Amino acid sequence: MSSREPLLIDLGLQGGGAHGAFTWGVLDRLLEEEWLEYDGVSGASAGAMNAAVFVDGYAAGGRAGAKAALERFWRAVADAARMSPMQRGPIERLAGIWSLDYSPVFATMDIAARMVSPYDSNPFGTNPLSQILAECVDFNRLASAPIKLFVTATNVHTGRGRIFRNAEVTPDVLMASACLPTMFQAVEIDGEPYWDGGFSGNPSLAPLVRECKSHDTLIVQINPISRPETPRTARDIQNRLNEVAFNAVLIKELRAFALIKDMVQPGAGEGQLLSQMRLHRISSDVMLELGYSSKMLAEWAFFCMLRDKGRASAEAFLTDHGADLGHRSTLDLAPYLEGI
Repeated sequence: MSSREPLLIDLGLQGGGAHGAFTWGVLDRLLEEEWLEYDGVSGASAGAMNAAVFVDGYAAGGRAGAKAALERFWRAVADAARMSPMQRGPIERLAGIWSLDYSPVFATMDIAARMVSPYDSNPFGTNPLSQILAECVDFNRLASAPIKLFVTATNVHTGRGRIFRNAEVTPDVLMASACLPTMFQAVEIDGEPYWDGGFSGNPSLAPLVRECKSHDTLIVQINPISRPETPRTARDIQNRLNEVAFNAVLIKELRAFALIKDMVQPGAGEGQLLSQMRLHRISSDVMLELGYSSKMLAEWAFFCMLRDKGRASAEAFLTDHGADLGHRSTLDLAPYLEGI
């Protein structure tokens, strides 16, 4: 693939807490393909953090700079969590189980999050990720970075998503995009409170279509859309509810694109943009094996496992569909038209 003509693409990065380390691996592998160039990156929650670190790192040192910045960010998150009480027990470690389901601390916090407001349990609104982001991202450099950045956060009052672009992105914007309302106080920006961007765009694809020159959008998906089994335990039901909620907006957006592309004739304006749009997706079955609690697991070994899975998934995509980039979509939109 390295001998190919350069191809401009844009990226849509889903959120999912610690599972965002999978996206790190995907990006790490894609950055090794010199024929791939990047126009814009849209992200929500952990996807927004990956996106900001990626864009800033690329602005600082190109591909090598982006790779180093992503590793530095995820290492910093793991280092900050070393003394956290949210740890796997010895049995889970010996058995290689990536879960906090058996952690009494996680169980207590999970129950408390459903009964106690974060305004009471965390009155000062502290979150260590804010300092990590301030240290890992140069926000002045990010403001003028050549790759367009789109970060989604959800306005608490209106329920609508707001897209923040390069010059608007601050540590607070990224914290707002990753603000789970049962765990953290809403983050105020310009006098308005915001929650996790995954509720309104996970990720938002519209700015990639409207504001980027690229016709190829690659979605890195970490929340499974389909599961073969019916959840029966309380934890599995809650996990599936979270997946459905955080995929709902993306599914609606893909369905809308499918409808418009099916109906519109190539021509001028928005119709032309959509008719030229090519969609691709990278995901992994490993996410089917991970429960909700693992999204809170910030061990370096876990991050490295997910990174390696992400690299392998990107490698498989490039092998199977690398030749399709720049020519045709590899994400079938037909299923999104079923039932309507």
